[in-house]
Amino acid sequence: NFSRVTEFILLGLSNTREMQVLSFTTFFLAYLMVLLGNLLIIVTVTTDPKLCSPMYFLLCNLSFIDICCTSVTFPRMLVDLLTQRKAITFEDCIAQLFFLHFVGASEMFLLTVMTYDRYTAICKPLHYTLIMSRQLCWLLVSACWAGGFLHSLVQTLLTVQLPFCGPNTIDSYFCDVPPVIRLACTDIYVTEWLMASNSGFISLVCFLVLVTSYTFILVTVRVRFTEGHRKALSTCASHVMVVTIFFVPCIFIYLRPFSTFPSDKHICVIYTVFPPVMNPLIYTLRNNEVKASMWKLWKRCKV
Repeated sequence: NFSRVTEFILLGLSNTREMQVLSFTTFFLAYLMVLLGNLLIIVTVTTDPKLCSPMYFLLCNLSFIDICCTSVTFPRMLVDLLTQRKAITFEDCIAQLFFLHFVGASEMFLLTVMTYDRYTAICKPLHYTLIMSRQLCWLLVSACWAGGFLHSLVQTLLTVQLPFCGPNTIDSYFCDVPPVIRLACTDIYVTEWLMASNSGFISLVCFLVLVTSYTFILVTVRVRFTEGHRKALSTCASHVMVVTIFFVPCIFIYLRPFSTFPSDKHICVIYTVFPPVMNPLIYTLRNNEVKASMWKLWKRCKV
């Protein structure tokens, strides 16, 4: 490693004190909602034997990933909003980059698996329990984590081999591949296209698989429009909204040359904040089974 830079300076989202206080309040409440909402889902699913279907197993894993994903960026961002000099060491920056892509790619793969689960449940209901066995669910979740690890390892190795000799100012509120490699003291044309083909290609392929799966689901629901399928359609519509908010900004940021476009830190807020906050609301307030289980859990806690 030929780096001479020992730390980076994060510029954050705003330089004005008023906006920093407003941002701290907003992101603190959002982080609190993510932690409480997703922890409530995990506790509810793991303590209620009735919620043992593959859908709830995958939902529990999604909640865990959302907690991990926000915990990579939110705590440090909240601390930086209260300090004047937002410095992060080179090692901490690389670690944040690694874990961000690790859990981020794992979530992309898991959302794709969840779509396959809904496709099987709606389009092949008679074979659902046979296809989505517990063993297959564990295998798919393990594959999501393994795929996220490999993706993040490639991104991290491509980053640390670059020489950083100044400047050291990152125009963002966390360390990510695009703003970091722009600071490299070398030609990054090949590196940025390798990274774009990695992150961008994964985002695009997963999104296309999701769109294709939901297309088949919509065709099936249109042919067999019963009360059960109406409920499934409502659930899928909410799922489509969340994955669109998550994937479209990722495709926009990562599927392009990093050095030729300005900073997009405000777009990063869309996929790092909104999906983790919305997932607990969509999967609990719109699901009668989960709400009933939460009510039973609440009554047991009161006793």
